[in-house]
Amino acid sequence: MSITGTSPHIKNAETPEPPRPRRFAGLGGQNVSLIGALVFVLVLFGLLNDNYLSLSNMQVIAEAATITGLLAIVQTVVIICGGLDISVGSQVGVASVVSAMVFTTTGSNAFVGMLAAIGVGLLVGLLNGIVIVYGRVNPTIATLAGLAAYKGLAQLLSDGRAQGYVLNDGVFVFLGRGKIAGLPVMVWILVVTALAVHLLLKYTDIGRNLYAIGGNDTAARLAGIGINKYLVFVYALIGVVCAVAGVLLTARTGSGQPVSGSEGLELKAITAAALGGCALKGGKGGIGGTLLAVALLGCLENGLTVEGINSFWQNVAQGALLVVAVVIQQRRSGERAVGLPH
Repeated sequence: MSITGTSPHIKNAETPEPPRPRRFAGLGGQNVSLIGALVFVLVLFGLLNDNYLSLSNMQVIAEAATITGLLAIVQTVVIICGGLDISVGSQVGVASVVSAMVFTTTGSNAFVGMLAAIGVGLLVGLLNGIVIVYGRVNPTIATLAGLAAYKGLAQLLSDGRAQGYVLNDGVFVFLGRGKIAGLPVMVWILVVTALAVHLLLKYTDIGRNLYAIGGNDTAARLAGIGINKYLVFVYALIGVVCAVAGVLLTARTGSGQPVSGSEGLELKAITAAALGGCALKGGKGGIGGTLLAVALLGCLENGLTVEGINSFWQNVAQGALLVVAVVIQQRRSGERAVGLPH
């Protein structure tokens, strides 16, 4: 006697049980971990210091994290397409100096100073892209050279000192200290930039092609994607956003900063991108995770400062977090350790 149907009381051994919906599946495991770490940091320092969770201190954290956030966003983009830019901090320094010096020499015209900084940022970004693509230089080496060269350029232009004074100008004051709907203008700039880049990556052919280039550049080339023009575009975008960050640095500090305020930003940006889920080999990452990592780093740095912990330990913490992020990525990818058997 053959069985032509399956009784509802008998489980078919060949039919796998449908997966159960996971709580917070839409957020992704990486983002859930970051949210948990962020909550832990907030609670810890909130218990240690009554003023840590105050609205005024939260605004201080947000403003301080804005410049890092802008750089981390574009660092995310370049890592997604398989590149890297170690020179972002130095680019910020050049733009900051240019914005203040042009502002001073043009009769205190804020818009001319800002446009000059963005123009220089675009040129620097294009230069990086051209050297990497057409000079066939490894992105790490090319931008490491840029880190030193642009830092030296900023110091040459400024004679190694802060330049100009912009806090007598309403535009710079508005950028550095103004608020819209209760939030600092700097934070709004970060939010708008993050939203624009998120939409670019997720809902346009440009974004899909960038993921494809980072995932498998050979397949992307065979599919007809113009890899060279995309890479030059990405590094040009980095230059423009770094210039915006440089203008904000000038507005926040009141003068053009050749080094102070811009040094070490590259480490923060790369750490935030890696913590946010970017695969350093390319093809994976997103703006949401990067912003969560920026918030985590900002809250941690502020908490250590409020508690009077030596700033050198902040560098140790950043380096440790970067190593942890890369180790987690390697474990998840299933790659074997270098020099060890399978």
